[in-house]
Amino acid sequence: MNKILEAKFIGPDIKLFKIDAPKIALKQKAGQFIILRIAENGERIPLTIADSHKEEGWITLIVQGIGATTKALNQLEAGDFVRDLVGPLGQASHIENFGTAVSIGGGVGTAIAYPTAKALKAAGNKVISIIGGRSKQHVILENELAATSDEVYPCTDDGSYGFHGFVTQKLQQLLDSGEKIDFVLAIGPIPMMSAVAEVTRPHGIKTVVSLNPVMVDGTGMCGGCRAYVDGKQVFVCVDGPEFDAHQVDFKILQQRNRTYGIQEQAALEAHMCNIDVVYNEELKNKKIAESI
Repeated sequence: MNKILEAKFIGPDIKLFKIDAPKIALKQKAGQFIILRIAENGERIPLTIADSHKEEGWITLIVQGIGATTKALNQLEAGDFVRDLVGPLGQASHIENFGTAVSIGGGVGTAIAYPTAKALKAAGNKVISIIGGRSKQHVILENELAATSDEVYPCTDDGSYGFHGFVTQKLQQLLDSGEKIDFVLAIGPIPMMSAVAEVTRPHGIKTVVSLNPVMVDGTGMCGGCRAYVDGKQVFVCVDGPEFDAHQVDFKILQQRNRTYGIQEQAALEAHMCNIDVVYNEELKNKKIAESI
């Protein structure tokens, strides 16, 4: 079991966890992930390692509460424990001095883009970070990226902060302005990553995406994370998670990610009902106590 050292919300339903994991912190590299369970019979979920400290022995994870497991995880606080934590898993990001590198994070995908942006900067690149969210509240890690990037461009769908528009539109604007870009890393929702690939394709810019398919065991044995890259089948958890964006079949990836939609919705509804039961019981007990 791994102890949670710090837990705080950094956006709507987006929570940062600092977790005691000395062995993982010692070996972790940019782009790698872990798989965790919060209960013995719980679901296994993959989460990218957003940061780590080898000497102090901790890693950070950033979790968006969407499904039953992530919502349950976001109810944990400092001092609580994670049942199982396995990693680091996956191949580390390929880092070299490309020249000018653009790191693009969409929503909670920014948590994945951040460690790679740091590694790219350390390798001598000029780093431009483009981060997006539905509104200002959903833009995360801007200060952290500012500390490791030459330029940071926050974008919001509703125009409440930074550039009014999608990250792809900001990328296109940079290209139209004459900015020479040698490498692009894009991490976020599948439609966003696919759109980034189409922006860079005509320019022949090397573009890498970090895929987020269904994962179970993280070893490639279950086959749940199958994807198609350059017409060939890959297992994202062991062959990736990063691949050439111009070779990824995003259509099949999107279809596979919807495979368990019905089951996921049922699990979420059961989780929310359980929360209501607990809340109503607490409210009932409070009223009883007040009446005494």
